[in-house]
Amino acid sequence: MGQSFGCFQVDQSTVAVKEHFGKFDQVLEPGCHCVPWCFGYKIAGRVSQRVMQMDVRCETKTKDNVFVNVVASVQYRVRAGKESDAFYKLSNTRVQIQSYVFDVIRATVPNLDLDAVFEQKISIAKAVAEELQKAMSEYGFEIVQTLIVDVEPDQQVKKAMNEINAASRMKVATAEKAEGEKIRQIKRAEGEAQSKYLSGLGVARQRQAIVDGLKDSVLAFSESVPGTSAKDVMDLVLVTHYFDTMKEIGASSRSSSVFMPHEPGAVKDISSQIQEGLQQAQPTQQ
Repeated sequence: MGQSFGCFQVDQSTVAVKEHFGKFDQVLEPGCHCVPWCFGYKIAGRVSQRVMQMDVRCETKTKDNVFVNVVASVQYRVRAGKESDAFYKLSNTRVQIQSYVFDVIRATVPNLDLDAVFEQKISIAKAVAEELQKAMSEYGFEIVQTLIVDVEPDQQVKKAMNEINAASRMKVATAEKAEGEKIRQIKRAEGEAQSKYLSGLGVARQRQAIVDGLKDSVLAFSESVPGTSAKDVMDLVLVTHYFDTMKEIGASSRSSSVFMPHEPGAVKDISSQIQEGLQQAQPTQQ
């Protein structure tokens, strides 16, 4: 009913283009306006002042001959005061922006390797934004932001890149594992060396204590029993140790040690052999 009387409403964040007999007259701001159609006035169209976004997918080739799909997201809007240029100078804004994005991406990406494309997405987006700003400002548009939101190589290339990454990480893990095993073996060897050293000290002290004990026993026995010699005492000690050893062997159910010959008279032979060895060593040392 309002349009019948020439009244039109323009919504918020929108402007209307008013014409008079087909010629541009003025831009109408949001609100209610009188457009008497009977005098040749009409609303030719409306222009949104909101920020708009479009995603452009561009297929191109990198410097190392890998085909990729580069997805650019362009945010743009009509410049204030240039609504008439945006309305009259371009018939299809999205196609125009897409053409400039294609041109910049296909001129930039072929100069970069695949890895560099991923690393320099910001530089590519900046180049696209600068070119769009110069081209679209003539038509009353401004570029708010341009982003390279995705770089999609072929599936086989993705798989190869993942395998290379996995192999590299496996190499590092193997090196770290080998280094850990090396340190573990070194520490184990150091521990064994320290253990053997302390064990040697213990054995040496044990033998020294045995020698000292035998010495004291021989002296005490010689003093207590007149007429006995050191040889008689050593024979008695050997016989005593012999019977103690045989007792321990017999008491153990898992013992596999056997002395041949094992009669008590053999102790005298062992004692004679030890004494003969000592007597033969004394002239050699002299």
